[in-house]
Amino acid sequence: MAALTFAGYTVETARSTRHTRTLLHRCRPAVVVLDPSGDIEAVSTIRAVTDVPVIVVSVSGEEWDKVAMLDAGADDYLTKPYGIEELLARIRVALRRSRAETPTTAPPVTTPDFTIDVADRRWTRSDGAEVRLTPTEWRLVEMLTRHPGHLVTQAELLVGVWGPNAVTKTEYLRVYLTGIRHKVEPDPAHPRYFITAPGLGLRFDPNAGRVGQPC
Repeated sequence: MAALTFAGYTVETARSTRHTRTLLHRCRPAVVVLDPSGDIEAVSTIRAVTDVPVIVVSVSGEEWDKVAMLDAGADDYLTKPYGIEELLARIRVALRRSRAETPTTAPPVTTPDFTIDVADRRWTRSDGAEVRLTPTEWRLVEMLTRHPGHLVTQAELLVGVWGPNAVTKTEYLRVYLTGIRHKVEPDPAHPRYFITAPGLGLRFDPNAGRVGQPC
């Protein structure tokens, strides 16, 4: 896009899914702006090979399409038509978050089923297998594990993970929390560690699976 080049960004344009994979390996972009034309697999393809922030731009403003794209691994969703200044702002936010993976001195959190090391961004199951999270999933987990056992409100999570413009986008929490649960909960349909307080927020309970603790 000429506007992005004019704004000072180096832009590479992919002509196909195969070309996208080539550019991802060769150029290692800082952010991907994707028009998938309803093809959810386009997002999945990128997410399978890199954790780079992905901003989807689409003519569809339907919630089901937004949810599907976020569920596939997109970090943000922008509906056409949009102003170039809004796109530039979304890119700046994505880059700030990507670069602001500030080191933390918080010790690893251990439960009977897994260990979370936020500082090194490593999630290890009790059987030794590693769990892979997207950057957005990590930001959500980091906010929740920072306050173990305490409710973190929807507004706090939405603003902290996606920014002030997402304060009403509660579907983001639903989509990403579902993904996290399927990756780490022993029984995702009956979550033990990542608990929803309907209409209020979320809570991480690291002691849920311990002997003598209520589940």
